[in-house]
Amino acid sequence: MKKTVITVVGKDRVGIIARVCTYLANNSINILDISQTIIQDFFNMMMIVDTSKASKKFDEIAEDLEQLGVEIGVVIKTQHEDIFNKMHRI
Repeated sequence: MKKTVITVVGKDRVGIIARVCTYLANNSINILDISQTIIQDFFNMMMIVDTSKASKKFDEIAEDLEQLGVEIGVVIKTQHEDIFNKMHRI
């Protein structure tokens, strides 16, 4: 299993989760865990996904999601789980 961390942050609006999840489903990326919250009109979502059966390579997925974020007015960041863990180690 290749776990990837996806974060989505921005001004809340209708359809953010739908657009991101549709992209993932269309590219055979399975959502393992998802958490989202809205604080004073700001949307924040973190997802752990499995990219082992993805139809695209990691770099292309990250670029596509970044572009999708631009289209829907949020910032989407994609990181390999191991890099995310090393960056956030205390």
